[in-house]
Amino acid sequence: MSSNAKNESMFRFAIDRGGTFTDVYAECPGGKIRVLKLLSEDPSNYADAPREGIRRILELETGCKYPRNKPVDESLIEWIRMGTTVATNALLERKGMCYITLTMNHIIFSRARTGDIDLLS
Repeated sequence: MSSNAKNESMFRFAIDRGGTFTDVYAECPGGKIRVLKLLSEDPSNYADAPREGIRRILELETGCKYPRNKPVDESLIEWIRMGTTVATNALLERKGMCYITLTMNHIIFSRARTGDIDLLS
């Protein structure tokens, strides 16, 4: 199968994990689309929102039970693509650590969020 070809018998997940909500988009076998929004942090109900979203959709679509503390059947999943806005939001809201370190072409730069980029080495 080419890298662009879709396997219509498998699930494909695209997940955006944000600071407040996690959005889960699923292309299900047969072409059905499922969308689910979960709290990103809800420790009394689940440990990890992306895994919980995948688990819930697989249960709904397959009719099989997948306990929260057990792995799901990975053979049903073609791919999972995940992005996050958590780090971006932390920088924009000036939360978290006082600086970030970037490595580009073996040169290390450090930038305080309120300062200029300084060459370290």
